[in-house]
Amino acid sequence: MGVVQNVLDDGVAGLQHNFVTARLEDLVKWSRSRSSWGVTFGLACCAIEMMGTGAPHYDLARFGMEVFRASPRQADIMIVAGRVSQKMAPVLRQVYDQMMEPKWVISMGVCASSGGMFNNYAIVQGVDQIVPVDVYAPGCPPTPETLIHAIETLHQLIEDGELMRRREANAGGAGVHLELPTEAAASVSVALGTK
Repeated sequence: MGVVQNVLDDGVAGLQHNFVTARLEDLVKWSRSRSSWGVTFGLACCAIEMMGTGAPHYDLARFGMEVFRASPRQADIMIVAGRVSQKMAPVLRQVYDQMMEPKWVISMGVCASSGGMFNNYAIVQGVDQIVPVDVYAPGCPPTPETLIHAIETLHQLIEDGELMRRREANAGGAGVHLELPTEAAASVSVALGTK
């Protein structure tokens, strides 16, 4: 009866680790890998290939990704498709922070992965400076087959539990915390009427 009481109070965390909970963990990892929804974050020409991957010819619904969500609170995979400008970096991080845990990131294309041919001050030289990236999809732009391969790789890593172990070892990935400068924060608080 004590085990049932702990489950009622603490949920699944109240169960002691045994063969039943180990199988339950495997079931949770399997279901997470088979029912992932992507958040729409297309920035350049890679986004056209991402849209083509969701079209009927390639049919992402086979992999449990029936729909790309416009709300980050309903998505668990962010596919960063295209080059990330310095102006877009805080927006990207804000969308990532609004996603529910556990969440994963695919960097699609050479521009998102390393800045590509745009080696200048305006383009972020790798989205991994903004958010922790789990899988890189190479190409300029990557074909839909390449994106599907990256998604399948991510699903296998989710099912194996490798990503959660890596995040615990690295203390959560990039660890970038964005804050408004003091004058910007003051103007926002004045505009909202909180001061």
